Amino acid sequence: MNNQPSDSSPQATLTPSDSTSAAPLELTPWRVRIATLAVIIFPFLGIVVAPFLAWGWGFTWTDLGLMLGFYVLTTLGITVGFHRLFTHASFETPTFVKFVLGALGSMAIQGSLFDWVSMHRRHHQFSDTKDDPHSPCNEGKGILGVIRGAWHAHIGWFFKADPPNMARYIKDLRASRALQVVNTLFPVWIVLTLLLPALLGGLISWSWHGALTGLVWGGLVRLFIVHHVTWSVNSACHLWGRRPFPSADQSRNNFLFGILAMGEGWHNTHHAFPRSARHGLRWWEIDGSYGVIRLLSWLGLAWDIRLPAPEAIQKRNVR
Repeated sequence: MNNQPSDSSPQATLTPSDSTSAAPLELTPWRVRIATLAVIIFPFLGIVVAPFLAWGWGFTWTDLGLMLGFYVLTTLGITVGFHRLFTHASFETPTFVKFVLGALGSMAIQGSLFDWVSMHRRHHQFSDTKDDPHSPCNEGKGILGVIRGAWHAHIGWFFKADPPNMARYIKDLRASRALQVVNTLFPVWIVLTLLLPALLGGLISWSWHGALTGLVWGGLVRLFIVHHVTWSVNSACHLWGRRPFPSADQSRNNFLFGILAMGEGWHNTHHAFPRSARHGLRWWEIDGSYGVIRLLSWLGLAWDIRLPAPEAIQKRNVR
């Protein structure tokens, strides 16, 4: 298939030199996979069951709309903004769009803009080695090591002290005054990500009860889902899925999180071509984040969109 989109804006193509090919690492022990699967599945089961138990008195169509709406907005803030734009410079966009994407990504409450980008750039530099900030493979042997690895990869890394001199990863972002403001206002984005769904819930239902359920479902529950889905890319997508491109890590393409994480689950492809704005390269690899980038380009708000050259994809693809 032709992986070159028909955008009217100039497109930059990526060649194999944009990432390093290497033999895959030794497979992760099955115990690590099972433990991580449990960490991911059990909370999701609770989220699936809870709306049915609360329907009518604690969960309504308005709450569902708020939860889904803020999920989409804040997830795109992470995937399109924090990840593809700020971390990998996969495309260019006006300053006001950068500000909006930075604010939405901050409202996912996964850390400030500068912290998130510096950590993710370090992840790519040291993927699945002892210096990777969220690999499941470096927490020791035995049952306790397996449990610690599963916890660390999915969420535990978030609470550990940052490695020294992380500022070296974000010199380009710190040069932007607008992005400095986004980063500094992180406490404000935390308040807004909870206040806005509560406010909308109250106004739509014209009740304090609607404000409370809006806060719970559009704010707290939605944040939990965003965190869980995004962090599953760190854990699940280094354990389960296909590896169509050889790499020095265990990154994998996972269909479930390709959908839920709006294209981020095509993780092996991303590690093969880290600067590509498009992660789902096949027609069936749905990539909602790339769809948003294409929409921005049609509106004249995105350009210099980086994509893998077709010959690079063919050369590196192993199956």
